[in-house]
Amino acid sequence: MFERLLPNLRLNSVYDLDIEALARQGIKGIITDLDNTLVGAKEPLATPRLIEWLNKLQERGFKVVIVSNNNETRVSRFANPLGIPYIHAARKPANRAFHRAFELLGLSPGQVVIMGDQMLTDVLGGNRLGVYTILVPPISPRDEGIMTRVNRFIERIALTRLRKNGLWHEEETK
Repeated sequence: MFERLLPNLRLNSVYDLDIEALARQGIKGIITDLDNTLVGAKEPLATPRLIEWLNKLQERGFKVVIVSNNNETRVSRFANPLGIPYIHAARKPANRAFHRAFELLGLSPGQVVIMGDQMLTDVLGGNRLGVYTILVPPISPRDEGIMTRVNRFIERIALTRLRKNGLWHEEETK
């Protein structure tokens, strides 16, 4: 049951993503979460490092869309200055927002990865659709809202079970 929460890849941050390896695998698009994936949950704008990283993705030909459970004000204020399309109030892990993201990207699920910091939203949603999933640790966990804290509690239970079954190893994160 908890296997659906296992990402295909775990990284220390989005900056560890090997974009050349993704390109060789035929990946052309990235669906990414916003809060605690790209910036801290209370960080209103992209950092210079993130802008540089996003520019590298674009130069390499990757399309990016932000899919966030947060409200339109939060997501639009972050995404609009970057010119990145977004979907707010996504209700992840529900399928609808991910399908809309595929349409925005003009790509099929096999050409896309889903990257985020939560197993119960980003990873579960991607895995249910058969999309390659990437989990990063949250940037600023102390800034998370109540629902995310509830999700983190459930994730800890799932991690305990996954470790017990030999499916989760701490050294896997790169």
